Amino acid sequence: MFRILWALVALAAIVGGAAMLGFFALPFSPVVLLAAAGVLAALLILSLAPLKVRRPVVFLLVFLLLGGFGGGLYYFQFYIKPNMVKGFIAAAFAPKPSAVSAEPATMEKWTPQMPAIGSLRAFQGIDIAPQIAGIISAIHFKSSDDVAAGAPLVQIDDSVEQADLRNGLAQLKNADVSLDRQQTLVVGGNTAKAQVDTAVAARDSAAATVERTRAVIAQKAIVAPFAGRLGISKVDVGQFLAVGTSIVTLQQLDPIYVDFQSPEGSLRTLAVGQQATMTLDAFPGQTFTGKIAAIDARVSQDTRNLLVRAEFPNPDHKLLPGMFANIDVTTGAPVDVLTLPRTAIIFSLYGDNVFVAKPAPPAPPKAGEAQAAPSDGKPALIAERRFVRVGEIRGERVSILEGVNAGELVVTSGQIKLQPNSPIVIDAGAGLPTPAETPKP
Repeated sequence: MFRILWALVALAAIVGGAAMLGFFALPFSPVVLLAAAGVLAALLILSLAPLKVRRPVVFLLVFLLLGGFGGGLYYFQFYIKPNMVKGFIAAAFAPKPSAVSAEPATMEKWTPQMPAIGSLRAFQGIDIAPQIAGIISAIHFKSSDDVAAGAPLVQIDDSVEQADLRNGLAQLKNADVSLDRQQTLVVGGNTAKAQVDTAVAARDSAAATVERTRAVIAQKAIVAPFAGRLGISKVDVGQFLAVGTSIVTLQQLDPIYVDFQSPEGSLRTLAVGQQATMTLDAFPGQTFTGKIAAIDARVSQDTRNLLVRAEFPNPDHKLLPGMFANIDVTTGAPVDVLTLPRTAIIFSLYGDNVFVAKPAPPAPPKAGEAQAAPSDGKPALIAERRFVRVGEIRGERVSILEGVNAGELVVTSGQIKLQPNSPIVIDAGAGLPTPAETPKP
């Protein structure tokens, strides 16, 4: 029996020593085997001693065993168990990497432009209105007609004026005859010179009356003052027209103007003749090219803005006055600009910021363990918050003046679930597709 026990002591000592030297691993600490082997060896040696020697030693060993058991239970309850609970909780609530999409900051060449919004205005545009009141007797146009300069538009009843004209012509003829008679008599000395002067005055008065009547008749025949396109007719035959009543609009559409407001600070870059491009909601995807035609001679004291007018060719007459236009004025040569997608910027009252994907710092390995490598072979990433200064925005791209360097990987979607230094994983399918056109508010 003793031999078997001594064999167990030797086996436990050998196995514990080999585990301590690293020949193989045990599911528990090798110190346990060595301690068990030592205790068992001490008991075997003690069994060979006399009873008087064994008894106090046994009591001492039992006391030490009970004390060790109590101390071990205390250590487990108040040190090991709380750490185990903390580890379980930390493992359960440890932040998992968030799937985000990312894109490197890139350098692009942008031509300096000054954006603005404006309204289209006809090259010439008026409301056709009568100078003299009367009843409409004829309308010589149709709505939306293109007319030439001098084309008849509306005829106001001029029958009374035509009768006055005939009466005036008769009076003028009689005045001419009287003047000839008086001139013949004055040559023969049969009448006074005053009679000739009276006849001249009567003839001139009759001629003026005829001219006035003809002018009134001409004013009642309303014509187009310049070539252009007519609007919608606002009158009908037989309608009484008061002075100044609008009949129809007339717009000269080629070329066409665009008026827009610009800050007074733009005076240092604006100049007549600069190229301007225009887009309209009515024609998505089309860009119209023109040039700056005029700059106002004063700055508004109310808004501190400057009125600028651009001129655009409009041979198809599809651009109409009153349309809303987005204007971009080219103000310089192309320059290199660092850009990011618009979705990468988090606009905030506290400052615009982005999340930059950076390698995570290596976690300190646990005692007795080697540092674990990522399972997929890729380095772990964290989201680092950076405050940036944003420049010009063009479509879906935003220029970055400072805060990000070229080539740095910036999160473009999924930022709402991120906190500074949150673990992330790059997923190309996590982002939303880029819209074909940026929605307008």
